[in-house]
Amino acid sequence: MTQEQILKSLESVIDPELRRSIVELDMVRSIEIGANGVIDVTVSLTTPACPIRGHFQTSVAQAVSALEGVTHVNVYFDVLSDTQKAALQQKLGRGNLPDGALAQVANVMCIGSGKGGVGKSTLTANLAAALTAEGKRVGILDADVWGYSIPRMYGLGATRPPVSPERKILPLEAHGVKVMSIGFFLEEDAAVVWRGPMLHKALTQFLQDVAWGTLDYLLIDLPPGTGDVSMTLAQLLPQAQFVIVTTPQPTAQKVARRSAEMANKVSLEICGVIENMSSFATPDGERYAIFGEGGGQDLADELDVPLLGKVPLTMPLREHADSGTPLVLEDPDDPAAQAIRHAARGLVAMAPMPLPVLQMQQAEPPAPVAPAPPASPKPAGMSLPMA
Repeated sequence: MTQEQILKSLESVIDPELRRSIVELDMVRSIEIGANGVIDVTVSLTTPACPIRGHFQTSVAQAVSALEGVTHVNVYFDVLSDTQKAALQQKLGRGNLPDGALAQVANVMCIGSGKGGVGKSTLTANLAAALTAEGKRVGILDADVWGYSIPRMYGLGATRPPVSPERKILPLEAHGVKVMSIGFFLEEDAAVVWRGPMLHKALTQFLQDVAWGTLDYLLIDLPPGTGDVSMTLAQLLPQAQFVIVTTPQPTAQKVARRSAEMANKVSLEICGVIENMSSFATPDGERYAIFGEGGGQDLADELDVPLLGKVPLTMPLREHADSGTPLVLEDPDDPAAQAIRHAARGLVAMAPMPLPVLQMQQAEPPAPVAPAPPASPKPAGMSLPMA
């Protein structure tokens, strides 16, 4: 048994998202042949929270176990470095942003839905505020060019952003969140009547010519459906993650499934599902499942990703969206606010965290030992019998 034979067997393990073998994608990091037929295989993933990690675990073990002489297979995982990810993007023929664009943004999250009216923009606005409340530096790119609403939800109106001396557009800031939207460059409530090339140019400029600065999260509010904007962003941001918003009813879930299919076709990683309008919560605390039940969990199970949250529909959630202040900041005890903050903490848990490095300290010279006290005299006499 040789490493070449093991590597040959691993050509049968296909990445279901990229539709190529892990050998062709250079994801097999190491192969070690131990005693008694024990094989250790290390596979590199694009992200620590890869939703298809279990697929690789099972497929690699099955492929190598089929070789004669193999008694046991251990499968380990690590994460591709930035250089290795860039090489993989080049191998796949994927476009990439120029050097320096979004260089200081740690995580890009695209918030999408299969159709309009599911509360995607409201969730994006409140998720950004919830992440800020968790101590994160956050920005929002309102890429829903036809139905832009983030400026209104953050009370910014049609204010035009300033330009820096370096000729970069400076995003506006409200409630601790940096915001950029096409609505800042149009007359209030003006309609956007653009074709694909104009959309592509505008989105490219928002990503390349906006001084986002250092951010932990950039949330991108996508337009509903699977049109030009989603495909453009997938080309410009190959390392972005995708969060799908749906309502509980089966019809909405089926439509949201198409967005997931679009994400798979353009190789965007789906990191989770949020079920909005999971129920209607009255001011008295009663709940009514007016849109049905279970659609978000069914979609998450089908995609093998976590259900990040089930957000009820409350009157304050709608009222604060219209007034320009995110609900999670004004009324954190509202049931919808609590669910959104729970979803935000789920996103934080998925992000890779740098492990602390223990600093070796030099050993200090031992302290002088004090002289031991003189031993006390031993007791004399006989022992008393115990009761």
